[in-house]
Amino acid sequence: MFSYQVKKDGSLTAIKDSQAIAETKKSGAEPMMVLTNFADGNFSPEVAHNIFTDKTASNSLIQGVIQTMKAKGYKALNIDFEHIKEKDRELYNGFLETIIPKVQKEGFIVSTALAPKTSDEQAGPWHGAHDYKRHGELADFVVLMTYEWGWSGGPPMAVAPIPQVKKVVEYALSEIPANKIVMGAPLYGYDWELPYKKGNKFAKRIAPAEAEDLAIKENVNVLFDNEAQAPYFTYTSDDGKKHEVWFENDESAQAKNQLVKKYKLRGLAYWVLGEPFPENWMHLEDQFTIKK
Repeated sequence: MFSYQVKKDGSLTAIKDSQAIAETKKSGAEPMMVLTNFADGNFSPEVAHNIFTDKTASNSLIQGVIQTMKAKGYKALNIDFEHIKEKDRELYNGFLETIIPKVQKEGFIVSTALAPKTSDEQAGPWHGAHDYKRHGELADFVVLMTYEWGWSGGPPMAVAPIPQVKKVVEYALSEIPANKIVMGAPLYGYDWELPYKKGNKFAKRIAPAEAEDLAIKENVNVLFDNEAQAPYFTYTSDDGKKHEVWFENDESAQAKNQLVKKYKLRGLAYWVLGEPFPENWMHLEDQFTIKK
């Protein structure tokens, strides 16, 4: 359930999750609480830094997380702290060293979300503070956020091109056991207006089923990029503007499934649920043992 937002003082901004938790349990699955340093529409390095350096706030947060999980009936926790100051890497590790054992002691499973890195040297605000090796040692499993190469503010391209995803998985395997790695996969694509220019209005997110319908409506062929292992097409909208759409389909989902099998990973994590993609769920049922 995305997401419980952490405040600087360690308190939590709750979400209306009772119905979602009830439905999850009804299906025989276990609900996972997601904890983020999200504030005012983006991930906040300041909120994270404060939690890492203020012991009172950190203790208050850990207590609040455990109380919430017990009260709501959560069985697992995902710590999704992003856009952390690079210099706060060891501080983040220290926070994980404190929170993870305490939450595990209460009988809960704990995972972390990791930005897609291809080496430990990869720097910057989204990557630098994420220490693959340490997360792998501390958490029950990690979720690799292997998507958003093609993103709404960037040039048209596949959201999760297989060569790039593969490099991240291979680096992760050099630091973390395969049975602790969950690979991220997108359930969406983007529709860009052409010509792309930095600063243009952001591309519109599009569901796989919606993209297929759009290609039929516009009477255009869906092409397949063999390197990226992803489908795309172009069309001209009613206002005469050209568009380029990259999305996920049957073949691109299969390509990702094959990576999970090839490297014997723990499984798949999807971002974001709620976008229609019926073929994907059929493949999962056919090819994997789903542990709820």
